Amino acid sequence: MTAPQYQSDIEAILARRHDLGGDYWTTPDNRLIKGGAFSAAEASMMLLELGVKPSDPVLQEVARLFWDAWRPDGRFKLSPDGGILPCQVIIAANVLCHLGCADDDRLNKTFSRLLETQHDDGGWRCKKFFFGKGPETEFSNPGPTLTALNAFRYTDLLNKEPALDCAVEFLLAHWTTRLPLGPCHYGIGTLFMQVEYPFSNYNLFVYTYVLSFYDKAKRDPRFLEAFHMLQSKLADGQIVVERVNRKLASLSFCQKGAPSALATLRYQEILRNLDTPAS
Repeated sequence: MTAPQYQSDIEAILARRHDLGGDYWTTPDNRLIKGGAFSAAEASMMLLELGVKPSDPVLQEVARLFWDAWRPDGRFKLSPDGGILPCQVIIAANVLCHLGCADDDRLNKTFSRLLETQHDDGGWRCKKFFFGKGPETEFSNPGPTLTALNAFRYTDLLNKEPALDCAVEFLLAHWTTRLPLGPCHYGIGTLFMQVEYPFSNYNLFVYTYVLSFYDKAKRDPRFLEAFHMLQSKLADGQIVVERVNRKLASLSFCQKGAPSALATLRYQEILRNLDTPAS
């Protein structure tokens, strides 16, 4: 059951569902990642974070829209025009896993395709070079790679598939280099180190959260350094939100500069994954 104190946040998110001209935070032609924080992808994830169940009729309709975008080769076409990029496939798989669809045979096809298309460095990338080409663009994109691991943790491949360990190693290596990598130039700098919630962009909080599910990372000194950095930002054992999408400024569960009870639950989940006592 949703906690009463978050009902106003849920209602505020639901009130935005027609903003793009369609229903369920999408456009009339069903662009599922348009709208930033209030896209179909991100709005549904926020509702889940606020305690709305995947069985809720609204979230079931969002799942249907994503399934409508699924293709027999395992990819997802999230907009009616343009190509199909790996990051979009990863976003769709992650949303559907969170919506309770991880065991669907169609997603098994998607996961198989992702493993077949994994880049040499262990991550995932595309060949769309928004910032031109350079040595850094030969690497995978860390952000989508982390999101892929977030989806794969819902499968029976978690801590069994060596290819996923390669993806974990790619992300741990990025903690060391911190250089902008991939065609989309994901780096580890000032913005990355700010605790962002709800999870969206590539940042310290979601980095430690997702990697905490993977045995390959749990005792690695690079992961532990990132985890201790996150711990250093706690206030009385609670996560304080340092960065939030400006569109979400009016929502109570993720107020910038304030402790977040729901974010702290995610931190406590990290502790359970690591079997570490709360500080």
